[in-house]
Amino acid sequence: MRVATPTALVDDIPLTPIPPRGTITSMSNEHGYHGNTENHLARLRRIEGQVRGLQRMISQGEYCIDILTQVSAVQSALDSVAVNLLKDHMNHCVVTAAHESDEAAQAKVDEAAAAIARLIKS
Repeated sequence: MRVATPTALVDDIPLTPIPPRGTITSMSNEHGYHGNTENHLARLRRIEGQVRGLQRMISQGEYCIDILTQVSAVQSALDSVAVNLLKDHMNHCVVTAAHESDEAAQAKVDEAAAAIARLIKS
């Protein structure tokens, strides 16, 4: 979390500049996914079950292509979680930063772009 530092003193009271668009502090301690935590956890539990199913398939000697089909399903499910987390990040963290300052907004956009690049590479 960024902390503003006072830049001037008036009557011995430190003054901190307020960005032109104002500040938002009510959501500063919440992550973008805070409203969807249970949904994300439910999806991840489902994926966990799919991975356990993959382990069982391998231990029981299932056909390779059937296992690969299930691996693809797990990867797709994880991609879906990632996209939803990114959407939450954009709707909360980036929007909040945009209200703080252009620099904060640009930093969050850059952060999101880097996350997208990592997702595309994987």
